[in-house]
Amino acid sequence: MSDTRTTSGTGDRTKAEGGFSAEERAAMKARSAELKAEAKRGKAADKEAADAASVLEKIADMAQPDRAMAERLMAIVADVAPGLLPKLYYGQPGWAKSGKVVVFFRSGLGDKERYSTLGFSGAAQLDDDGGLWPTSYALDHLTDDGAETIAKLVVRAAG
Repeated sequence: MSDTRTTSGTGDRTKAEGGFSAEERAAMKARSAELKAEAKRGKAADKEAADAASVLEKIADMAQPDRAMAERLMAIVADVAPGLLPKLYYGQPGWAKSGKVVVFFRSGLGDKERYSTLGFSGAAQLDDDGGLWPTSYALDHLTDDGAETIAKLVVRAAG
């Protein structure tokens, strides 16, 4: 069997007869990678939108006063830590950074408890030099002072 490789006259653009040169294959590979990255970005944006819709739907399904507290938490997080994205966390509203939930809200009414919970996961940057820091708070209503405290905690937690 004879070798079907020929040169195109440029010296370094060897290609199979009827095939593509190394440069052409590299360009196609690069374009393929670009298309995959674009598709992945599109999928990520679709997932983020779906996650946000799921959280909003969960909040809308809550009974008062939990719904009002969750809506206010959503606004606080969006305002002070826009890098935290809504994501359901064990079926409850949460806000994540790089896919890991940092802060979450558990409905007390949904859990048949006397209070709801604002919590922070291990991904939260709340560590204190004294070795003691908050991981959750009981909520039965949310005042302006409470909202201010939460905003400070969320900023710190988001790192």
